[in-house]
Amino acid sequence: MDATSDVAIALADSGPESTLPLVLSAGQAGMSLASYLAAERETVRSRLRTTGAVLLRGFEVGGVDGFDRVVRALSGTPLTYAERSSPRSTIKGQVYTSTDYPPSEEIFLHNENSYQATWPLTLFFYCMQPPMTLGSTPLADIRQVYAAIDPAVRDEFARRGWMVVRNFIAGVGVPWQQAFNTEDRAQVEAYCARTGVEVEWVGRTGLRTRARRQAVHTHPVTGETVWFNHLAFFHVTTLAEDVCAGLREMFDEADLPTNTYYGDGAPIPDEVVAHLRDCYRAAQRRFDWRLDDVLVVDNMLAAHGREPFTGPRKIAVAMAEPSA
Repeated sequence: MDATSDVAIALADSGPESTLPLVLSAGQAGMSLASYLAAERETVRSRLRTTGAVLLRGFEVGGVDGFDRVVRALSGTPLTYAERSSPRSTIKGQVYTSTDYPPSEEIFLHNENSYQATWPLTLFFYCMQPPMTLGSTPLADIRQVYAAIDPAVRDEFARRGWMVVRNFIAGVGVPWQQAFNTEDRAQVEAYCARTGVEVEWVGRTGLRTRARRQAVHTHPVTGETVWFNHLAFFHVTTLAEDVCAGLREMFDEADLPTNTYYGDGAPIPDEVVAHLRDCYRAAQRRFDWRLDDVLVVDNMLAAHGREPFTGPRKIAVAMAEPSA
């Protein structure tokens, strides 16, 4: 039997003009997701590269081990989470928890690891336990974001690029040992030399890094021009207003835990970053998680985030297909 005959296709209830995510629903109970993907891998991948995100719903996943098999069936070996910017816990192998931030905090829309020299092209999210309320993983078509940005703003970043400065400060955020998966400074320096990151050791325990990256990229499969960066996400003004004000009071500009600049180091006006955030939010679409949902995201076509939530939400994450 053709596997597609038992799969219903729909759009998530996220707005009449949205295609995020495209929902593929199992047409019968107990249908194995890994088996479906073995038969329909190219069809799912084609839909992913068109829409930017596919939600696989109602299938039999088989827990974390089954989720790992799903990742491998669709995209090959999952990747290790390197050069971390947020706290995560390992569930098993290269399957991780989603960002371990307090439930009351929003995580703004972003493209995974877009501040790095290489990044995963495909992301996987697995709902092991849905929240009681909210807790969506909202999505935004990054092509829509690019189109919405003031052309003068886009052109400025295309010309100058952007830069992220990270200060690893004891007791604040992710320690550098966790970010780089090592306690050996020489290994950190070697990694950064390979990936175009400047290193500056500060005092006995601190580290400052600077990475200059492109803001606009070409999708390697579709050839589309995409707005692909972390510059709004990492800018200090994207934090909650009270947190932003507190950090600016505590630290000099150069010492902020994380901040972004034009690629030549010049400050980005707050109003420019506010405009970028507005463009992301205008493109944002959401859906409610159900048990055993698997969301597959093209990391260069769709940004993702996290709503605040109540209840014991547990979403597993895996990444695959390195960009280079």
